Amino acid sequence: QALRALRQDLQIVFQDPYSSLNPRMTVGQIIAEGAVTHGFYPKGSAELRAYVEKVMTDCGLQPYMSGRYPHQFSGGQRQRVCIARALAVKPKFVVCDECVSALDVSVQSQILNLLTELKEKEGLTYLFISHDLSVVRRISDRIAVMYLGKIVEQGSAEEIFDNPLHPYTIALISAIPSVYRKRGEGERILLDGQASKPTQGCPFYPRCFMGTEYCQRVPVPLEEVEKGHFAACHFASVPAKEKRAKAKANGKTVRA
Repeated sequence: QALRALRQDLQIVFQDPYSSLNPRMTVGQIIAEGAVTHGFYPKGSAELRAYVEKVMTDCGLQPYMSGRYPHQFSGGQRQRVCIARALAVKPKFVVCDECVSALDVSVQSQILNLLTELKEKEGLTYLFISHDLSVVRRISDRIAVMYLGKIVEQGSAEEIFDNPLHPYTIALISAIPSVYRKRGEGERILLDGQASKPTQGCPFYPRCFMGTEYCQRVPVPLEEVEKGHFAACHFASVPAKEKRAKAKANGKTVRA
């Protein structure tokens, strides 16, 4: 019972809109299921139908589509259904797990616009998981960069992109298409080898262009380097420009 009550506040939008919807239920039934389960409206009531139509409209779906099945929708429309299903129970916190990675670029833009609009309208908080940094930059207020399952840098979106502190973050940003990069940052930083967790020291050391024997021996905690900006790196205080220059001097860059 405690977990069921918690589910009303916490919802998730899954990565694959094709496999996360029940093919035997209509879209109206899918969206209504949570509202019925949590006691918003009686099953089959006129109030429930009106509520489902409102949620569909808020998520960019026409109410007449409520009688259709998931296979009758496009990928972008299915993801809108997934968002509508999550928002139907009026959650406070929504996990978006790679929710636009399976969509083409034009549809991605529509879904991101929808998420931004709903965030402002409903006062939602998102945990947005993505490997696409251009998408992360567009939708996020704060960003946590992870390597091998641990946060290596955390801060506001502006700080992360304008003043990255961790070498891994710098390498990730260098891989974004050049239209997103600042002038003079046109070279991509290449990382050696494969990600593998060492027995001691910094987990990024085997691939790091800043790494030293000290990094190999001594673990580094996530510490606040600047106000609200955290990093787990022995060289966090070294300016990003100097780190890029070190990568270039070590032959770790290539013209993008």
